Amino acid sequence: MAESVELPGRLAILPFRNKVLLPGAIIRIRCTSSSSVKLVEQELWQREEKGLIGILPVRDAAAESSTAGSLSSPGIGTNLGERSSKTHDEISESHKHGAKNNQEVIHWHNSGVAARALHLSRGVEKPSGRVTYIVVLEGLCRFSVQELSTRGTYYTAKITSLDMTKLEMDQVEQEPDFIALSRQFKATAMELISVLEQKQKTGGRTKVLLETVPVHKLADIFVASFEISFEEQLSMLDSVDVKVRLSKATELVDRHLQSIRVAEKITQKVEGQLSKSQKEFLLRQQMRAIKEELGDNDDEEDDVAALERKMQDASMPANIWKHAQRELRRLKKMQPQQPGYNSSRVYLELLADLPWQKASEERELDLKVAKECLDIEHYGLEKVKQRIIEYLAVRKLKPDARGPVLCFVGPPGVGKTSLASSIAAALGRKFVRISLGGVKDEADIRGHRRTYIGSMPGRLIDGLKRVGVCNPVMLLDEIDKTGSDVRGDPASALLEVLDPEQNKTFNDHYLNVSFDLSKVVFVATANRIQPIPPPLLDRMEVIELPGYTPEEKLRIAMQHLVPRVLDQHGLSFDFLQFPEAMVQLVIQRYTREAGVRNLERNLAALARAAAVKVAEQDHSVPLSKNVQQLASPLLDGRLAGEAEVEMEVIPMGVNKHEISNTFRVTSPFIVDEAMLEKVLGPPRYDDRETADRVSTPGVSVGLVWTAFGGEVQFVEATAMVGKGDLHLTGQLGDVIKESAQIAMTWVRARATELKLVTAEESNILEGRDIHIHFPAGAVPKDGPSAGVTLVTSLVSLFSHRRVRADTAMTGEMTLRGLVLPVGGVKDKVLAAHRYGIKRVILPERNLKDLAEVPAAVLSGLEILLAKRMEDVLDHAFEGGCPLKKYSKL
Repeated sequence: MAESVELPGRLAILPFRNKVLLPGAIIRIRCTSSSSVKLVEQELWQREEKGLIGILPVRDAAAESSTAGSLSSPGIGTNLGERSSKTHDEISESHKHGAKNNQEVIHWHNSGVAARALHLSRGVEKPSGRVTYIVVLEGLCRFSVQELSTRGTYYTAKITSLDMTKLEMDQVEQEPDFIALSRQFKATAMELISVLEQKQKTGGRTKVLLETVPVHKLADIFVASFEISFEEQLSMLDSVDVKVRLSKATELVDRHLQSIRVAEKITQKVEGQLSKSQKEFLLRQQMRAIKEELGDNDDEEDDVAALERKMQDASMPANIWKHAQRELRRLKKMQPQQPGYNSSRVYLELLADLPWQKASEERELDLKVAKECLDIEHYGLEKVKQRIIEYLAVRKLKPDARGPVLCFVGPPGVGKTSLASSIAAALGRKFVRISLGGVKDEADIRGHRRTYIGSMPGRLIDGLKRVGVCNPVMLLDEIDKTGSDVRGDPASALLEVLDPEQNKTFNDHYLNVSFDLSKVVFVATANRIQPIPPPLLDRMEVIELPGYTPEEKLRIAMQHLVPRVLDQHGLSFDFLQFPEAMVQLVIQRYTREAGVRNLERNLAALARAAAVKVAEQDHSVPLSKNVQQLASPLLDGRLAGEAEVEMEVIPMGVNKHEISNTFRVTSPFIVDEAMLEKVLGPPRYDDRETADRVSTPGVSVGLVWTAFGGEVQFVEATAMVGKGDLHLTGQLGDVIKESAQIAMTWVRARATELKLVTAEESNILEGRDIHIHFPAGAVPKDGPSAGVTLVTSLVSLFSHRRVRADTAMTGEMTLRGLVLPVGGVKDKVLAAHRYGIKRVILPERNLKDLAEVPAAVLSGLEILLAKRMEDVLDHAFEGGCPLKKYSKL
């Protein structure tokens, strides 16, 4: 500790932001700004041990730590950005001033502390080459600033010392007030040192300091070692009077002592609670040992030991087993009452339950048997079944082949999910279905991290846990209906799952270790291709299932749906019969879907009506799934001759059809037309719908594609008095609105050639508005395939000629009248066939797509190809189109 120092009249000033250096305190700073580096070089580095500098506190001007205010020295307005760190070890400075903003000023404190360097070290930063200094400073004495000015890039100040002289200090030390304050301070400081010595065993040197250093200097040293606020530091710095300084120091030391005692009380309380839990654990262990000695150990098997044996039987890979052992050791060290115990145990149980090596043994593939199985379970779909047979053939020749991911795309009810289960049956593997409809959270695929409350593995890992093998056939159902939001994009997470190069090391966030998904056979289903992201679609082979023809629906109903419906309702063919003609009427009049789901619902409604009649018969009891009623003739025969009644036990596994043949209770109900209307209501569709709706000019029949397959769409146009505006209704998208504008422009441009107006008339819309409507306004409509239908409707309206009722069309057109190809041709042709359409107009470039249409459908349709719009009009109207003979490419 230095004695009184003789200060020069002017000192270089190093500002400390929100920090105070008190006399006797030692602090280490790092100087990096150009101003502070220049100050250290000129005032300390070159002068070696003779250099002194002034440390002046700088106050933040506002809550956001911006600098604003007035200087104690007028005429100086600079932006000084000197910053100090929160620790006592190091202060990081950034000193900016001068040219950037001359309007901003600094809150300088009017008093500071002179300091000398105890240690200097110089460094050079790479690659910038900037020079930095690390300086260890010791505070010496207080001074006040009389005038502040700049010297180059740093500040200097004219100062006056504030410390008392030795003579003045000797007089103050004789005063009773000072003596009493000194004793009080030393007593409080000694008590603090004793408490710290008990905790840290480092009080010896501090006691020596307390006995050798003057009291007024000890006050500064003690306070500098505490964490106190900036305002309290400034208050200590401004306490020039030693009595005031001792009083404030005593108060701060006592406050620090009280905070240490409060912390000790809290620590003792926590340690007491821990010792209580340890005592309970010890007593439980002793109780368990006593029960074992007495042979009264009725407790259930130790859960942790059972879990460890289960993990050993799981056949984990070496790296996974190492990770599981580490988690198990951590679990053993935990108490069951600890918060993380249950989550760790559930995690280890998942590791033990996962099928790391367990696989279902595949039987030898017999392609002939597999083909027969597919034919039995699925009628039609020849192209799809052939692709599945090819897939199975490759698996037979190379069992470990990385086959493509099959994605069945088609309307609802065409058999996509059942095809996936058929693949599993042919391979002899277990089948698991993962529903992705409406999934928006990426954690549903990858799982939640274990740091979250309620975390769980993703659906893939959970499905493998449920199925219990590592090589199932996994169906990713409704893969086109995943969404994305702030929680992530599940479709992007599926990229790793479906990529054979990446799914070997699939990482579930909850599992936190890699799991091999390469043995899983993935099959996906979707209603539409468009919503599937292109990168995900690229990893799958798309197989389209467009829908069924009425003939195929009839065969499916007779072979599959009717037996299943009867079985589900506890009936048989002896109680209810569905003639083919009645099933065909159900198909034609009550269902026009691409699949067969609504057809099955209608058949189920008929079965329920028949079940009510059967159950209401007087001489019959309600039929259940496994119990049949004995017929009365048999009972009469058993009672003959006054004998006791003999009971015949019928095994539960006997086929219900055989029982029904043996014990016939009544004549079967046969579905007829009257029953159809009574149960299903009036027919919903008839063959006259198209003719009725096209009976007036301005209506044309189009073919569109939807998520439910192909559909017939009527387009209606009408004219009214107006200003030549075009109105569109029917919940239309932007693309179909543009098609309507193009169609209107083409008709107006060729109105004279089509004889829609006379040569004298210049504008077909003169004095009238046109309104185009797409019925079924609640259904959104969009897509580039209605152009030719719109033109035909407008030409029909203006020419007052009706479009042929047996003709439907599809195609888009250009502004010059060229007919462009469209998609979904197979679905659209099947829809026309279902509606009883006889003639279909298609773009000429869609001729190749007709190869996918069943021959039975094509034989009942007349396909008309069009290259230009004139060809469409020629086919759509009786008598042809007058413009065709003038058309030129």
